[in-house]
Formats: sequence, structure tokens, C-alpha cells
Amino acid sequence: MKKIPGQKLLVVFLLSMLLAAGVFMSPPLSSAAQDAFTGNPVARIVRLSSPAVVNIDTEAMVQRSVSPFPNDPFFRELFGDRFDSFSREVPMRGKGSGFIVTGDGYILTNNHVIDGPANIRIEVTLSDGSTHPARVIGRDPTFDLAVIKIDAEGLPTIPLGDSDKVEVGEWAIAIGNPFGFESSVTVGVISAKNRSVRARDLNFDGFLQTDAAINPGNSGGPLLNLDGEVVGINTAIIPYAQGIGFAVPVNMAKQIMEDLVKFGKVNRGWLGVYLQPLTKEFATAYGIKAGEGAVVSDVVNESPADRAGIIRGDVITEMDGRKIKDHRDVVVGIRQHLSGDKVDIVILRKGAPKKIKVTLAPVPSTDVSGASAVPEPQRSSRLGITVSGNTPELRKEFDISVDSGVVVTDVQPESTGQRLGLRKGDAVLEINGQTVTGVGKWEEILSKDPQTVVLLILREGRTFFVSANL
Repeated sequence: MKKIPGQKLLVVFLLSMLLAAGVFMSPPLSSAAQDAFTGNPVARIVRLSSPAVVNIDTEAMVQRSVSPFPNDPFFRELFGDRFDSFSREVPMRGKGSGFIVTGDGYILTNNHVIDGPANIRIEVTLSDGSTHPARVIGRDPTFDLAVIKIDAEGLPTIPLGDSDKVEVGEWAIAIGNPFGFESSVTVGVISAKNRSVRARDLNFDGFLQTDAAINPGNSGGPLLNLDGEVVGINTAIIPYAQGIGFAVPVNMAKQIMEDLVKFGKVNRGWLGVYLQPLTKEFATAYGIKAGEGAVVSDVVNESPADRAGIIRGDVITEMDGRKIKDHRDVVVGIRQHLSGDKVDIVILRKGAPKKIKVTLAPVPSTDVSGASAVPEPQRSSRLGITVSGNTPELRKEFDISVDSGVVVTDVQPESTGQRLGLRKGDAVLEINGQTVTGVGKWEEILSKDPQTVVLLILREGRTFFVSANL
């Protein structure tokens, strides 16, 4: 047997002692990493939270036309008053989700889940299969939230978290009743924060975006974090996309729910403006130094902003002594105030700063009317769109509330107008800050071939700016 030199023997001895002491061992893995199955927290969260998620069914009797031509003006004129007799009462049913936030039966859901005529009947089904009639405590169509209540005690609840602390990329769990499949669970991540959604009945900034699958019937259900806390209320989906759903941040819902339970309505402050981001094109066209701020695209008549002297085209740069980075900062800032609070606002008007003090009012109820489309003569074609003079006939057909501007009657595919998002029925009121009095003014301004164009558009009773480089 070959002898080992003393020095080598000493090295071997030291190495064996170090191995025994665990010096060269890998760091211990967490219990979750050691066992990917039992370490998954979703099952535990679902087990604790699902009992507080409810199914909401609604039913109301409504009049529906049985005529094969319900909207045909010829048949309406032909039958006159008898036309309305070609209808009958039919049940209108709806389905959605909600979750219990207090043990005595207060439930948070979406307004569109329980919205309907005065005779609507709301029934809540709990996880144990029991059903309870529910009554509406209050609703806020602006943020699509509502509070309903059932008469019960000792109900399971879900804790409300802090949506301001949510980070993009963290896990999210959605529980609801999509397509009537009760207590369905989907898992994903928070894809983005502060998303803006513009739809016919929804106009909201600040949504949480998630790729956790949200389908019809999920509306009103909770979006949870890995602590089992609600961080959002599932609200909107994009039907033509996959992995894109939106939830109202729970911090906003907390404020609204508190008002609805206490007052039956939202008592938060209301400014009465519609806002858009400050784009480079807008800044160039309006002679404003590009930077941070929020553009006032419209002012509600007789609103606090209107009474304080804020006008369309103003850029809000500061509020309550805090710089405004973008339009979301204004929305968040106003939400932190109650009706009656006074707010100090700094605006830029034609490049000059101006200080304005506004007294906020209660949030009003909202209603959005629709529009239809019929073209008219006196036309001009620029930017790949056809516009007509704003005639009484067009105002009636498109439900346009002003008699100025020009009306879009056609949009060519792949044109600048289509890139701007213009539609048939839009009324163009301004170009680069200049009032459009008719087709002649439209031609005069655009014949100068401006490098950038900012259009003020009136659509469905509301105005907003669109901009592009030419």
C-alpha cells in the first residue's frame, strides 16, 4: 500500500472536516422550491377565499318588439301609434360575480352586473348553494361599481388589500363564475397598471391589467394577490384578445364602497373635465413647451371646472402643490378629495401659467347616448377622410349637440384619418386650436400643409383631441 505524505494527509483530513461541517453544501431551498406541488400557495388561497365569492343572477321583464323591422322608419310611419303594439314582455336575464366584504351581507360587484329597469330582481347564490334575494345599496356607473346586500349574518369574507403596492409581474388569481361555471379559478400576473379603457359605457383611467383569464360572468369577482387579499375587481375584457383583462383597483373600490354604504351614492369630489395625455404634437400645435401635464379635452357644462373658468385646451401642470406628470395624476388627486373640498390648480393656457381655485362637487350620474350615420353633401376630402357641413339633418342623424364644425362622413382605409381613429359621425370642431366654422375653414387650415395636426373631436356628446405628424 502506497503511503500518503504527511502534508497531503493533513489536506485530506481538513477537507473531510469541512464537508462534515457542511461548508461546501448548497444553501437550503425553501419549502416551496423543494416541493413544487405542496409549495403552491394558490390552492390554499382558493380554499380560503372561494366561500366568499358569490354568483349573481338578475332578471327583469322588458318590452321587446316582435316586428321583423323594429327600427324601420317606413313601418313606424305606416302603422303610427299602432307600431308600439307589436311588442310583448320578455324576461331579460343576466349573470355575474361578486364577493362578500362584511359578515352581515354587504357584497361588492360591478354596476353593469345589476344594472337594469326598476323591476329588476337580484338573486345571490352562496358557495354552499343557498340563495338569497339582494337589494341595491348604491351604485357608481362612472367606475362600474355597485354594492348590494343580502340579509344574513356570519358570512365568510375576503380581506381587502392595497392596490397601490401591487407590482407589475406579481402573481394574480381571479375567481368568478364565467359562463355560469361557478367558482372557476384562473391564475396569471399583473401585466400593467394605470391602463385607460374607453368604451361606450366605460371611461376609466387606472385599471389593473392581468393575463389571468377573465370571461363573461367573471365581472364583479375578486382579483387576489398571493396573500389572499383582494387587489382588484374584475370588470372589463377585450373580446377579440386573449390574456387581456382589466380590474378596478381595490383602493378605488374602498372609497366608493364607503360612500355607497354611508350615503347611498358617491360623495367623492368631482372636477368635471375629460383629460388626455400631453403629446408632442399637441404641445407643438398649441405653442406649449413639451413636458409634463394633462390636457383638458372637454369641460362638463355647469361643472366645478366650468364655474372656475377652466376651458378646453388648458393643460393642468400642478394640483395642490404637486406636479402633474400625466392625466392619471389628476384623476388620482381628485379621487382623494370629498365633495366641497377646495383644490388649487395651475394650468397653462396658450403657454402662459394661470392659478385657479376649484370647489369640487358631488359625482353626478352619467348617461351616454348613441349615434347613427347618414352622409350629406357639401363635402371636402383631406387627411383621407370626407367631411360635410354640419347641417340640421346631420345633427339629427348623428345626435350632434353643436351647430359648428364639420362632420366626418367617410374614412378611407390606411389613411391619416383612420390612423387618427376618426369615425363616421365624428364632428371636427377645431384644427390646431383654430375653430372650424365649416368646410371652407377646414380647407383653409389644411391647405397650409401643417407638419402636425391636432383635431378636437365631438363624439357621443363628448369632446377629445387626436393628434398626428403629417
